[in-house]
Amino acid sequence: MMRIALTVCFTLIMTATAFAAEGGSQIDKADTAWILVSAAMVLLMTHGLAMFYGGMVRKKNVLGTIMHSFIAIAIVSVQWVVIGYSLAFGPDIKGIIGGLDWAFLRNVGLEPNPDYAGTVPHLAFMIYQAMFAVITPALISGALAERIKFSSFILFTVLWSTVIYAPVAHWVWGKGGWLGSLGVLDFAGGIVVHVTSGLSALAAALYVGKRKGYPHEITPPHNLPLTVIGTGILWFGWFGFNGGSALTSGALSTVAFVTSHIAAVAAVVTWVTIEWLQHGKPTVFGAATASVAGLATITPAAGYVSPMSALIIGILAGSVCYTALNLKPRLGYDDSLDAFGVHGVGGFIGTVCVGIFASLAFNEHGANGLINGNTKQFFIQTAAAAGVGIFSFVVTLILLKVVDIVTNGIRVNHENETEGLDVTQHGESGYYF
Repeated sequence: MMRIALTVCFTLIMTATAFAAEGGSQIDKADTAWILVSAAMVLLMTHGLAMFYGGMVRKKNVLGTIMHSFIAIAIVSVQWVVIGYSLAFGPDIKGIIGGLDWAFLRNVGLEPNPDYAGTVPHLAFMIYQAMFAVITPALISGALAERIKFSSFILFTVLWSTVIYAPVAHWVWGKGGWLGSLGVLDFAGGIVVHVTSGLSALAAALYVGKRKGYPHEITPPHNLPLTVIGTGILWFGWFGFNGGSALTSGALSTVAFVTSHIAAVAAVVTWVTIEWLQHGKPTVFGAATASVAGLATITPAAGYVSPMSALIIGILAGSVCYTALNLKPRLGYDDSLDAFGVHGVGGFIGTVCVGIFASLAFNEHGANGLINGNTKQFFIQTAAAAGVGIFSFVVTLILLKVVDIVTNGIRVNHENETEGLDVTQHGESGYYF
């Protein structure tokens, strides 16, 4: 009788499991676990970014630079649950923005939302997307390092996340968003994260102006090992950034995982080779920057292209981003930590590459690109990246002007900049000897 009872129970459990797998609205534990782990990995990326950026600046500004990323985690997370998530993913209003139905996480519970991720709790999808919203304005801080008031950065971050990030996220990823409806593909944030932050960083660098003494008095990174540690954390977290964007723990997440790594290593090999040939020595700083450039560039394409296409995209990232960074001194703008040269340029290239290399063989929900006979996708991707870039640049300039007025000057004064942001903005020092 015990054997019969166990057999019946086992049969019922297996039948229920099979039914749950067939029902599109049932929670899948494997998918849920992967999304939550990926969310934690993307959060770790912002901490990695803090170290990546922190090691690059002068030692008198290390804490101030780290604090930009750290505070972004807090204030953007609050903004996200209060209003940001609803604006980005809430019920559509004419393809432009989400409604306020999900403000303060109303109607965001444990049941799956089939419009976005039908196998994980709605809350899991929300918190995963929160981590993208967190890291994006933190990327912009690289262009403002060593000279922006902390109060100005907080206000700018809140405004930028609300006025630029949330609408663009809805346009591309939101149900009914106008760019998504036109067929624009962005797997993990080439447009939403990298183009917006990169072009906004360029606008910020131009508006705020050069650091005191730039370029003659600016020293090399004060703690390169810290930057390399940050690079490693970013690289690790990027597997959750791109792989998690599959929203399922299966074949698609595998494709995104593999293409991400291939693009990163291809970019490093390309960058180091060029640097070695041009200057006679390959630098650790160059290799670290190259890996981030490769990862940023593959982001929009990670789930749409083959591994060999990812290799080509990585080579493009290493060569074009290297060129962009080396043109900066000639062009005369002070993007302190190369947010535009890496993320803006990389995000644009990667978005265009989706229109070239995308293949339905790797993602049936995507499209074919130029080399697979779909010329239209190439023009759609290029126009979308250019349009969002212009929008981000112009609106960022407006927001910076607002912040400048409200905070009575967006930039620290001459004396504070000379003394350093750690002491003047936070009353601390990163190093005591």
